[in-house]
Amino acid sequence: MSEQAKITLRKAQTRRGKIKFYITLLILSALYIIAILNTSFRISGSQASPLDTLRRIFIVPITQVDYIVQFPEYIGYMLETIAIAFAGVVVATILAIPVAFLAARNISKKFSYLGKALLNAIRAIPELIFAIIFVAAVGIGPYAGVLAISINSIGMLGKLYAEVIESIDLSTVDAIRASGGNRLQAIWYGVLPQVLPEFSSYSIYRFEIDVRASTVLGIVGAGGIGAPLILATYQRNWEDVGMILIVVVLFVSLIDFISGKIRKKLV
Repeated sequence: MSEQAKITLRKAQTRRGKIKFYITLLILSALYIIAILNTSFRISGSQASPLDTLRRIFIVPITQVDYIVQFPEYIGYMLETIAIAFAGVVVATILAIPVAFLAARNISKKFSYLGKALLNAIRAIPELIFAIIFVAAVGIGPYAGVLAISINSIGMLGKLYAEVIESIDLSTVDAIRASGGNRLQAIWYGVLPQVLPEFSSYSIYRFEIDVRASTVLGIVGAGGIGAPLILATYQRNWEDVGMILIVVVLFVSLIDFISGKIRKKLV
Protein backbone atom coordinates (compact mmCIF):
# COMPACT_ATOMS: atom_id res chain seq x y z
CA MET A 1 0.00 0.00 0.00
CA SER A 2 1.38 3.38 -1.00
CA GLU A 3 1.98 6.21 1.48
CA GLN A 4 -0.86 8.23 -0.04
CA ALA A 5 -3.24 5.30 0.38
CA LYS A 6 -2.22 4.95 4.05
CA ILE A 7 -2.88 8.63 4.67
CA THR A 8 -6.29 8.35 2.98
CA LEU A 9 -7.14 5.29 5.07
CA ARG A 10 -6.15 7.04 8.31
CA LYS A 11 -8.29 10.05 7.42
CA ALA A 12 -11.25 7.79 6.67
CA GLN A 13 -10.80 5.97 9.99
CA THR A 14 -10.55 9.29 11.83
CA ARG A 15 -13.71 10.53 10.12
CA ARG A 16 -15.61 7.37 11.03
CA GLY A 17 -14.39 7.63 14.61
CA LYS A 18 -15.65 11.20 14.86
CA ILE A 19 -19.01 10.23 13.37
CA LYS A 20 -19.37 7.40 15.93
CA PHE A 21 -18.42 9.75 18.76
CA TYR A 22 -20.98 12.41 17.79
CA ILE A 23 -23.71 9.81 17.26
CA THR A 24 -23.01 8.33 20.70
CA LEU A 25 -22.98 11.79 22.27
CA LEU A 26 -26.29 12.65 20.58
CA ILE A 27 -27.94 9.43 21.77
CA LEU A 28 -26.70 9.91 25.36
CA SER A 29 -27.85 13.55 25.36
CA ALA A 30 -31.28 12.54 24.10
CA LEU A 31 -31.59 9.84 26.78
CA TYR A 32 -30.50 12.32 29.46
CA ILE A 33 -33.07 14.91 28.35
CA ILE A 34 -35.81 12.29 28.23
CA ALA A 35 -34.88 11.13 31.74
CA ILE A 36 -34.96 14.70 33.08
CA LEU A 37 -38.30 15.49 31.45
CA ASN A 38 -39.88 12.35 32.87
CA THR A 39 -38.42 12.72 36.37
CA SER A 40 -40.43 14.13 39.21
CA PHE A 41 -39.54 14.65 42.82
CA ARG A 42 -41.39 15.70 45.94
CA ILE A 43 -41.22 19.28 47.21
CA SER A 44 -43.14 20.12 50.38
CA GLY A 45 -45.63 17.32 49.81
CA SER A 46 -46.28 18.03 46.11
CA GLN A 47 -44.87 16.66 42.92
CA ALA A 48 -42.76 19.07 40.84
CA SER A 49 -40.51 18.57 37.86
CA PRO A 50 -36.85 19.72 37.88
CA LEU A 51 -37.59 22.07 35.00
CA ASP A 52 -40.34 23.75 37.03
CA THR A 53 -37.93 24.16 39.96
CA LEU A 54 -35.30 25.69 37.68
CA ARG A 55 -37.94 28.04 36.30
CA ARG A 56 -38.85 29.12 39.83
CA ILE A 57 -35.19 29.76 40.66
CA PHE A 58 -33.96 31.53 37.53
CA ILE A 59 -37.02 32.90 35.70
CA VAL A 60 -39.72 33.84 38.20
CA PRO A 61 -37.53 36.14 40.41
CA ILE A 62 -36.70 38.43 37.46
CA THR A 63 -40.14 38.41 35.85
CA GLN A 64 -42.55 38.92 38.75
CA VAL A 65 -42.81 42.23 40.60
CA ASP A 66 -43.47 40.53 43.95
CA TYR A 67 -39.91 39.20 43.96
CA ILE A 68 -38.20 42.09 42.17
CA VAL A 69 -39.25 44.48 44.97
CA GLN A 70 -37.30 42.30 47.43
CA PHE A 71 -34.05 43.04 45.58
CA PRO A 72 -33.05 46.01 47.84
CA GLU A 73 -33.56 43.89 50.96
CA TYR A 74 -31.15 41.23 49.72
CA ILE A 75 -28.68 43.92 48.69
CA GLY A 76 -28.60 44.93 52.37
CA TYR A 77 -27.75 41.36 53.36
CA MET A 78 -25.06 41.23 50.66
CA LEU A 79 -23.51 44.49 51.86
CA GLU A 80 -23.31 42.99 55.33
CA THR A 81 -21.56 39.97 53.79
CA ILE A 82 -19.07 42.23 52.02
CA ALA A 83 -18.45 44.16 55.26
CA ILE A 84 -17.72 40.90 57.08
CA ALA A 85 -15.24 39.87 54.40
CA PHE A 86 -13.58 43.31 54.35
CA ALA A 87 -13.17 43.49 58.13
CA GLY A 88 -11.87 39.94 58.19
CA VAL A 89 -9.26 40.50 55.50
CA VAL A 90 -8.05 43.77 57.10
CA VAL A 91 -7.47 42.03 60.43
CA ALA A 92 -5.89 39.03 58.68
CA THR A 93 -3.55 41.25 56.65
CA ILE A 94 -2.25 42.96 59.78
CA LEU A 95 -1.78 39.76 61.76
CA ALA A 96 -0.38 37.71 58.87
CA ILE A 97 2.61 40.02 58.30
CA PRO A 98 4.52 39.21 61.53
CA VAL A 99 3.70 35.51 61.17
CA ALA A 100 4.98 35.62 57.58
CA PHE A 101 8.29 37.17 58.69
CA LEU A 102 8.56 34.45 61.31
CA ALA A 103 7.93 31.77 58.67
CA ALA A 104 10.32 33.18 56.05
CA ARG A 105 13.55 31.17 56.01
CA ASN A 106 15.75 34.07 54.88
CA ILE A 107 14.54 36.34 57.72
CA SER A 108 13.90 33.97 60.61
CA LYS A 109 16.34 31.15 59.97
CA LYS A 110 16.09 29.50 63.39
CA PHE A 111 12.33 29.73 63.97
CA SER A 112 10.86 29.61 60.47
CA TYR A 113 9.60 26.07 61.07
CA LEU A 114 7.42 27.38 63.93
CA GLY A 115 5.83 29.98 61.68
CA LYS A 116 5.22 27.46 58.91
CA ALA A 117 3.74 24.95 61.37
CA LEU A 118 1.36 27.61 62.70
CA LEU A 119 0.24 28.60 59.20
CA ASN A 120 -0.25 24.97 58.19
CA ALA A 121 -2.35 24.33 61.29
CA ILE A 122 -4.60 27.32 60.53
CA ARG A 123 -5.02 26.38 56.86
CA ALA A 124 -5.96 22.82 57.78
CA ILE A 125 -9.18 24.00 59.46
CA PRO A 126 -12.00 25.21 57.14
CA GLU A 127 -13.53 28.61 57.81
CA LEU A 128 -16.89 26.93 58.39
CA ILE A 129 -15.45 25.12 61.43
CA PHE A 130 -14.05 28.41 62.73
CA ALA A 131 -17.48 29.97 62.24
CA ILE A 132 -19.18 27.22 64.25
CA ILE A 133 -16.64 27.66 67.05
CA PHE A 134 -17.00 31.44 67.18
CA VAL A 135 -20.81 31.32 66.96
CA ALA A 136 -20.72 29.10 70.04
CA ALA A 137 -18.24 31.46 71.73
CA VAL A 138 -19.62 34.95 70.93
CA GLY A 139 -23.12 34.20 69.67
CA ILE A 140 -24.91 34.46 66.34
CA GLY A 141 -24.12 37.48 64.20
CA PRO A 142 -21.54 39.21 61.99
CA TYR A 143 -18.92 39.37 64.77
CA ALA A 144 -18.51 35.59 64.66
CA GLY A 145 -18.18 35.78 60.87
CA VAL A 146 -15.45 38.41 61.07
CA LEU A 147 -13.49 36.33 63.56
CA ALA A 148 -13.81 33.19 61.44
CA ILE A 149 -12.76 34.97 58.25
CA SER A 150 -9.85 36.68 60.02
CA ILE A 151 -8.33 33.56 61.53
CA ASN A 152 -8.81 31.45 58.40
CA SER A 153 -7.34 34.14 56.13
CA ILE A 154 -4.20 34.45 58.27
CA GLY A 155 -3.19 30.94 57.22
CA MET A 156 -3.33 31.56 53.48
CA LEU A 157 -2.09 35.16 53.51
CA GLY A 158 0.77 34.26 55.86
CA LYS A 159 1.90 31.48 53.52
CA LEU A 160 1.76 33.75 50.45
CA TYR A 161 3.49 36.59 52.27
CA ALA A 162 6.27 34.27 53.46
CA GLU A 163 6.89 33.09 49.89
CA VAL A 164 7.14 36.71 48.74
CA ILE A 165 9.62 37.53 51.53
CA GLU A 166 11.74 34.50 50.67
CA SER A 167 12.03 35.63 47.04
CA ILE A 168 13.24 39.19 47.68
CA ASP A 169 16.70 40.59 46.97
CA LEU A 170 18.59 40.76 50.28
CA SER A 171 21.40 42.99 49.00
CA THR A 172 19.56 46.10 50.25
CA VAL A 173 19.10 44.51 53.67
CA ASP A 174 22.79 43.59 53.83
CA ALA A 175 23.76 47.14 52.85
CA ILE A 176 21.61 48.63 55.63
CA ARG A 177 23.06 46.25 58.19
CA ALA A 178 26.58 46.93 56.99
CA SER A 179 26.06 50.68 57.38
CA GLY A 180 25.06 50.26 61.02
CA GLY A 181 21.30 49.79 60.80
CA ASN A 182 19.61 47.39 63.19
CA ARG A 183 17.42 44.45 62.21
CA LEU A 184 14.16 46.41 62.48
CA GLN A 185 15.52 49.20 60.25
CA ALA A 186 16.74 46.65 57.71
CA ILE A 187 13.25 45.12 57.53
CA TRP A 188 11.49 48.51 57.45
CA TYR A 189 13.63 50.07 54.73
CA GLY A 190 15.01 47.02 52.94
CA VAL A 191 12.21 44.45 52.93
CA LEU A 192 8.84 46.21 53.19
CA PRO A 193 9.27 48.43 50.08
CA GLN A 194 9.90 45.27 48.04
CA VAL A 195 7.02 43.20 49.37
CA LEU A 196 4.18 45.67 50.00
CA PRO A 197 2.86 45.76 46.39
CA GLU A 198 2.54 41.96 46.30
CA PHE A 199 1.16 41.91 49.85
CA SER A 200 -1.56 44.33 48.74
CA SER A 201 -2.33 42.27 45.64
CA TYR A 202 -2.68 39.06 47.67
CA SER A 203 -4.89 40.81 50.23
CA ILE A 204 -7.25 42.04 47.52
CA TYR A 205 -7.36 38.55 46.00
CA ARG A 206 -8.09 37.09 49.41
CA PHE A 207 -10.93 39.60 49.83
CA GLU A 208 -12.57 38.15 46.70
CA ILE A 209 -12.38 34.67 48.23
CA ASP A 210 -13.64 35.88 51.61
CA VAL A 211 -16.74 37.44 50.04
CA ARG A 212 -17.72 34.00 48.76
CA ALA A 213 -16.77 32.38 52.09
CA SER A 214 -18.85 34.93 54.04
CA THR A 215 -21.88 33.92 52.00
CA VAL A 216 -21.48 30.36 53.24
CA LEU A 217 -20.78 31.32 56.86
CA GLY A 218 -24.26 32.79 57.22
CA ILE A 219 -25.59 29.25 57.03
CA VAL A 220 -24.28 28.57 60.57
CA GLY A 221 -25.40 31.95 61.92
CA ALA A 222 -22.27 34.01 61.28
CA GLY A 223 -24.16 36.87 59.60
CA GLY A 224 -24.54 37.91 55.99
CA ILE A 225 -26.74 36.71 53.17
CA GLY A 226 -26.20 33.03 53.93
CA ALA A 227 -28.87 33.08 56.68
CA PRO A 228 -31.82 34.03 54.42
CA LEU A 229 -30.42 31.72 51.74
CA ILE A 230 -30.46 28.63 53.95
CA LEU A 231 -33.85 29.62 55.38
CA ALA A 232 -35.36 29.93 51.90
CA THR A 233 -33.83 26.59 50.95
CA TYR A 234 -35.31 24.82 53.97
CA GLN A 235 -38.73 26.31 53.18
CA ARG A 236 -38.41 25.27 49.51
CA ASN A 237 -38.99 28.91 48.56
CA TRP A 238 -37.09 28.63 45.30
CA GLU A 239 -38.05 32.10 44.08
CA ASP A 240 -36.27 33.69 47.06
CA VAL A 241 -33.34 31.34 46.55
CA GLY A 242 -33.10 32.49 42.95
CA MET A 243 -33.21 36.18 43.89
CA ILE A 244 -30.48 35.70 46.51
CA LEU A 245 -28.29 33.83 44.04
CA ILE A 246 -28.75 36.62 41.48
CA VAL A 247 -27.62 39.20 44.06
CA VAL A 248 -24.60 37.09 45.05
CA VAL A 249 -23.52 36.52 41.43
CA LEU A 250 -23.87 40.22 40.55
CA PHE A 251 -21.85 41.45 43.52
CA VAL A 252 -19.16 38.76 43.27
CA SER A 253 -18.72 39.48 39.56
CA LEU A 254 -18.47 43.22 40.25
CA ILE A 255 -15.92 42.70 43.01
CA ASP A 256 -13.85 40.36 40.84
CA PHE A 257 -13.81 42.94 38.03
CA ILE A 258 -12.81 45.86 40.26
CA SER A 259 -10.19 43.93 42.24
CA GLY A 260 -8.69 42.57 39.03
CA LYS A 261 -8.19 46.13 37.77
CA ILE A 262 -6.60 47.18 41.06
CA ARG A 263 -4.25 44.17 41.22
CA LYS A 264 -2.99 44.83 37.68
CA LYS A 265 -1.92 48.32 38.75
CA LEU A 266 -0.29 47.12 41.97
CA VAL A 267 1.91 44.37 40.51
